[in-house]
Amino acid sequence: MTGFEVWAPAAELVRVRVAGETHPMTAHAGGWWRAEIAAAPGQRYGFLLDADETVLPDPRSPRQPEGVHAPSAVHALDPAAWTDAGWTGRPLPGAVFYELHIGTFTTEGTFDAAIERLDHLVDLGITTVELMPVNAVDGTHNWGYDGVLWYAVHEPYGGPDGLQRFVNACHVRGLAVALDVVYNHLGPSGNYLPRFGPYLTDGRNTWGQSLNLDGPDSDPVRRFIIDNALCWFRDFHIDALRLDAVHALVDRTATHLLTELATETATLAAHLRRPLTLIAESDLNDPRLITPRAAGGYGLTGQWNDDLHHAIHTAVSGERQGYYADFGALATLAQTYTHGFFHAGTYSSFRARRHGRPIDRDLFPASALLAYTCNHDQIGNRALGDRPSAYLTDGQLAVKAALVLFSPYTPMLFMGEEWGARTPFQFFTSHTDPVIGAATATGRKAEFAEHGWSSEDVPDPQDPQTFLRSKLDWREAVNSELLACYRALIALRRTRPEITDPWLPRVRVEVDEAAGRVIVHRGPLHLLCNLSAEPSEFPLSGAELLSWRPVGRGPAHTLLAPHSFAIIETDRTACS
Repeated sequence: MTGFEVWAPAAELVRVRVAGETHPMTAHAGGWWRAEIAAAPGQRYGFLLDADETVLPDPRSPRQPEGVHAPSAVHALDPAAWTDAGWTGRPLPGAVFYELHIGTFTTEGTFDAAIERLDHLVDLGITTVELMPVNAVDGTHNWGYDGVLWYAVHEPYGGPDGLQRFVNACHVRGLAVALDVVYNHLGPSGNYLPRFGPYLTDGRNTWGQSLNLDGPDSDPVRRFIIDNALCWFRDFHIDALRLDAVHALVDRTATHLLTELATETATLAAHLRRPLTLIAESDLNDPRLITPRAAGGYGLTGQWNDDLHHAIHTAVSGERQGYYADFGALATLAQTYTHGFFHAGTYSSFRARRHGRPIDRDLFPASALLAYTCNHDQIGNRALGDRPSAYLTDGQLAVKAALVLFSPYTPMLFMGEEWGARTPFQFFTSHTDPVIGAATATGRKAEFAEHGWSSEDVPDPQDPQTFLRSKLDWREAVNSELLACYRALIALRRTRPEITDPWLPRVRVEVDEAAGRVIVHRGPLHLLCNLSAEPSEFPLSGAELLSWRPVGRGPAHTLLAPHSFAIIETDRTACS
């Protein structure tokens, strides 16, 4: 017998249809309905509410073979298919992350095809593969943030069994798996949860209606979210979750949802005997997210650091538009590099208010902050979805990589950046509802038209070519000089403890704004970056460990080519 249950607190009658036959369900306390029915794996099922004969997919559906508008399928992962019994996990400190989108990482766009590229990541020096959301969404392709059935795995990728094979393949190679999850909104197409209960509020954020985290009947909604997170950890053997835009979680209860999630994650980690990591994406620059619960914080493991991205990107590229306006000066880069956040209780011109809060550098290790030269947002949310490789030289890309990979922060790469991929990563959808599809395309074009872009230049998210253009071209990686540089930088990071040392007070940065020079001091190791288009002489000399271009050395200086870097080693008294 198979147990079927669903939370539908307002319904007076709930039935479940299994393999074409309709069965009554019994009401239980708290708005739950349950039934025990003989059902074979793969059989389709769905719920009928009151007198409505519409068959709705299970809010906790384990599989959606025909898409999010169709019935769910009875499914459970095969325990015997797991091959990672010896896997003990990986902590966040010391990690090197690699963010990828399954649908565009390979031509095939499946878990199985991605497995064939994992050895490339191992050779590169990656320790953790971070997947953009793989939950069930409407259509065949999507970034993943329009998920509506959070427990199901997007079928075109390979469904739940495909994800199981992918995790097995990662773990056998020593790679941890992180997964991007979205708990701040639901997608616009295929969201049937409001028919079952008060999952949403009347409040809205940038992407849609907010989840009901603190209103009447919010306890089961919170449980729905936490159970989903624990399901990825426990059932799919995921090692880390990246929590999308946690600043959009509206929770006024005494125990924030994130604190509750961190508590239950720690409990599960103790039982599984492997570290489980929670990483926030947040626009708040609030260190309370990574402050331990015992000290009054939320207790998350880490968070993305957009300020450092902005500081590095603007210093190298010269861009100043939008939220880049407060960045660009090399002094800003030095401040951010040594303090974590630039906006730390300081005025943000983009927000027209004070923003952020300082990090206590003596208490918080920099490894709790993830650093990156780019990610899916910083590329895909540009009008054209163009990568830095479209407007920077390979030397400038190498300088950006060196600044991230030499930093005390946990580095993260975005797929293809290691060889300077020329393919864009554009915003794409495939909503089956033509009204929603048209609204998505119109809204995207209107958004960028406000910033001066011609609507004709902005790719149509619903055009299949927008998706196809975003797929990596792996032929570009062959004999790539930039790829060799990335491998060398990561290898040096792995062998030198001065680089992975996470304590910010031991990091010192010197800049020369006029000359475009940056020097990062990490003990006896020094990163010299020439951001200018002319050769530049640095007042420091030592043994060359790694460089983008050959350097000239004198007894007290090092000469760097334009748009290049070098890492040198001196004795410890040279820069005291």
